[in-house]
Amino acid sequence: MVGKVRKAVFPVAGLGTRFLPATKAMPKELLPIIDKPLIQYAAEEAIDAGIDTLIFVTGRHKRAIEDHFDNNQELNMALLAKGKIKEAKMIKNILPSGVECIFVRQPEHLGLGHAVLCAERVVGKEPFAVILADDFVNYKDNAPTTQLVQRYENTRKNQISIMEVNGPDLTKYGVIIPGIKPGSVIGLIEKPKIENAPSNLASIGRYVLTPDIFDILRKLPVSADNEIQLSAAINIQAEKNEVESVTLDGVRFDCGNKKDYVAAIKYVAKNYKFE
Repeated sequence: MVGKVRKAVFPVAGLGTRFLPATKAMPKELLPIIDKPLIQYAAEEAIDAGIDTLIFVTGRHKRAIEDHFDNNQELNMALLAKGKIKEAKMIKNILPSGVECIFVRQPEHLGLGHAVLCAERVVGKEPFAVILADDFVNYKDNAPTTQLVQRYENTRKNQISIMEVNGPDLTKYGVIIPGIKPGSVIGLIEKPKIENAPSNLASIGRYVLTPDIFDILRKLPVSADNEIQLSAAINIQAEKNEVESVTLDGVRFDCGNKKDYVAAIKYVAKNYKFE
């Protein structure tokens, strides 16, 4: 197994039904926080963590994501012709040199675990990050993915990002069973009833995983929702003392729902330099 985390998987095949009609023709991952789409924030977070291969698990209606990260020579020339040098550099430098995008199709909507499994051939036998663009995190210093990568490279264990969630919202998340040692995880329960929750520590959309997760995902039965649950695979690893958690350092918004999406825009707008 290669030790360095070089690849990140972005599951982006979802239909985005909570944002219809906006997402009828536009992927929800391209919804902007002011002028930058959610998926670009996620990609930049991965690149900041030293990742150079971005693997997008897409669906048939997500071609616009590929176009976003591709070169648009016509637009570039049009901007230069109008003297808009800053804007031309902006669209040309969406990805720095040396960073590669790879696009893989998810043929069926069978959940997050299945989406990750679709990336197996590209990931190979390397550790890799999983980043959910819906989970928008505003941070000051180290990004969540950077923290997970650094921790993985120290301990060689799977890493998940967690945060405290109190009240009924806890039932919307995978909830960890913490071990005795700080940061250790001995279980991960998907969407428990509030009275059965083992803690108030919820897993959010940032992971660094070892490639043996693919073997586990292949053997998992589908859930009652006809999905292959990534949390179920991580739970099996946790039971083997192979999972650790890192507490989120930043402000997180679940931009898969309208309320948090609007709140994220307002939060970023506080420090945005409008021209």
